[in-house]
Amino acid sequence: MAEWPVASTAPELVLETETGSTVMSPGRDYHVGRDPLSDIVIDDARVSWHHAVLRPDDGHWTLEDEQSTNGTYADGRRIREWEVGPGTVIRFGSPGDGPSAVLSGRPAPAADRPSVVSMPARTGTFRQPSSVMRLPARTVRIGRAGDNDIVVDDLIVSRHHAELRSDPDGSHEIVDLDSHNGTYLNGRAVTRALLGPRDVVGIGHSAFCLVDGELQEYVDTGEVSLDVQELTVAVDHGRRILLDRVSFPVGEKCLLAVVGPSGAGKSTLLNALTGQRPAEHGTVLYDGRDLYRDYAELRQRIGLVPQDDILHVQLTVRSALTYAAELRFPEDTAKAERRQRVDEVIRELGLEQRAEQPVHSLSGGQRKRVSVALELLTKPSLLFLDEPTSGLDPGMDRSVMNMLRGLADDGRTVIVVTHSVLSLDVCDRLLVLAPGGRTAYFGPPGDALGFFGFEEWPEAFEAFERDTGRDWAGEYRASSYHRKYIVNSSAQPVLPRSGPVAAAPPPRPRSWGAQFSTLVRRYTAALAADRTFLAIMIALPFVMGAMVRAVAGHKLTVDTATDVLLLLCVGGVLAGSANAVRELVKERVIYQRERAVGLSRSAYVMSKVVVLGTVTVLQAIVLTQVGLAGVDLNAPGGEGVLMPPLLEITVAVAVLSFTAMMLGLLISALVRKEEVTMPLLVLLTVVQVVFCGTLLKLNGVPGLEQVAWLVPSRWALGAMAGTVELHRIVPGTLTADPFFRHSAGVWLRNMVMLVVLSVVFGCVLSRLLRRHEPAVMRK
Repeated sequence: MAEWPVASTAPELVLETETGSTVMSPGRDYHVGRDPLSDIVIDDARVSWHHAVLRPDDGHWTLEDEQSTNGTYADGRRIREWEVGPGTVIRFGSPGDGPSAVLSGRPAPAADRPSVVSMPARTGTFRQPSSVMRLPARTVRIGRAGDNDIVVDDLIVSRHHAELRSDPDGSHEIVDLDSHNGTYLNGRAVTRALLGPRDVVGIGHSAFCLVDGELQEYVDTGEVSLDVQELTVAVDHGRRILLDRVSFPVGEKCLLAVVGPSGAGKSTLLNALTGQRPAEHGTVLYDGRDLYRDYAELRQRIGLVPQDDILHVQLTVRSALTYAAELRFPEDTAKAERRQRVDEVIRELGLEQRAEQPVHSLSGGQRKRVSVALELLTKPSLLFLDEPTSGLDPGMDRSVMNMLRGLADDGRTVIVVTHSVLSLDVCDRLLVLAPGGRTAYFGPPGDALGFFGFEEWPEAFEAFERDTGRDWAGEYRASSYHRKYIVNSSAQPVLPRSGPVAAAPPPRPRSWGAQFSTLVRRYTAALAADRTFLAIMIALPFVMGAMVRAVAGHKLTVDTATDVLLLLCVGGVLAGSANAVRELVKERVIYQRERAVGLSRSAYVMSKVVVLGTVTVLQAIVLTQVGLAGVDLNAPGGEGVLMPPLLEITVAVAVLSFTAMMLGLLISALVRKEEVTMPLLVLLTVVQVVFCGTLLKLNGVPGLEQVAWLVPSRWALGAMAGTVELHRIVPGTLTADPFFRHSAGVWLRNMVMLVVLSVVFGCVLSRLLRRHEPAVMRK
């Protein structure tokens, strides 16, 4: 099990270079070089890419040369390793005129110059700035591009993100430059706002604060703490408690596992911690900041990997990650920048050998790695995973947990909800929830069974279910573990909060058009990669068309006309609805996650409509042409009501297929499981046949007539019957239906009603999709 890091006793120093100053805290190393990712970047040809490193040691700092080409010099001599402190002058690349850096002591203790980035007045948490610059009396532009005054190396930051403007009266204001992910003042999104003393401006993973004429920058490197205080979630107007006063601290670089029997509130806790479903009472402190209050800003730093894969399994690993990067990064991010970040996460997760494989061909553990890689694209500081080892064998279980251990060690806080107890030993902390959402244990995983008095985990879980009267939470609160690992481990005082804070939906990182374009291309690529689906889509219209041809013969007659039109209706309905009926339900988890990070609902729906609509209309054209090309349609005078008969029937079948596709999408948004879509597809087809007007008398029958108005085949068959004047070919009571008249007005009405039904289905579909979204996205 990983050990908790021990803070160094080295003093805090300030390193000043020509480009600014950096406050060096003894909690980590500071790398110097030309690499833009270095802590101290020196853009000089004599400086190596990775030139030197400053390390806190026992009571002092050590400067170590990293085998640089031109050397590192301290106090005039070339060094390999040298103890440094206040007053030390360092030169890189040349002892005479190389770029220099001067070390000095911290000008004031942290308590005298607090940072409200972590709300120290309320929480006692003091973070030290990553850099400090004297604010010039002019406008300072902040962004990702190199021509900004302050360059923020963060892909979720726009190239020109915001400006800090100095007014003649000495005041300052922050102005958002139409950035894609927003600029935040004290956790709230702003477009333009005055800056008061110690106000906090959030831009991507960075925060800026004005203190005594200086602009302090704080970079969220991922090493953050999480303090959970008295979280309570209730439903049914408070009559049923899902989470009961759950509290625990999570330190930096910590891997926390959450276990418990079914119904203990694990998923509820996960939703509360991620802000998907805020708790009614209690507080979540992200490095001292109220996560719910500042959720609009902080949600960009939270990654969530649901239990189901958040991937299009037909795509290759690289393609899936590339499309995800397009959706999540600002629109002004260059293709090369996105590609570089995708390559980085592929290497970090060890997926280099699998990058060009389709996701569906990977093992369960490898697929989970790809899901994690997708979330790591935006460099979240907090990573939550829901049942990542579900369905995996013990070996894969261990592999996934070791991967999470590595992610935490690299500088993240990782919280995993799991049913598996096979690899708890790799975690730093374990939270056990008892039925009713109460804390039964929080502390080192190795001590949990001993605390409960059992030798094996199955015995403990059986006891949770069996001993319903046992006060598990009370026993833990009275224990030394509670005092040691909760009461004495958190520096944060309890902050009362009466209820959840309403948060606005996140800004869209890309415009509607850009999202739509990406979604269309991704969906087209996913369909093209699904060979089985492609084969069915291509074969279906030809098979149905051949059946129509076999029935039609050479001419529509009293014996064949009704059957041909009915077959065309069935073929059109099947072509449209079969394409769409599974599409939304099978992507529900993907949609929920992408919606939570700014995906436009309408762009998502329209991408489905455009791609599937195009496919469906082409199928309808093939179906009609294969079935009727060269057949004497026996229309009056050989003409339709507005166009040639074959063209009119083709248009009617195409619009019917499109409307059926919209109905299929609606059903897909309605159902909760993919398995029920096929029975519903059969039922849908039967309803279309029964209520089209060729089997039952509908006109003038109260109830049936009104129900039939909602059935697309009723209007489509009416249009086709009007084209050939079916009552003339097949005299009878049914064919005397006014919907079947050979009239331009009736034909147009039938077609318009199909379009109206498509629009109605689309509106209902959008409302149904809303039900499956995170609560914050429904506002």
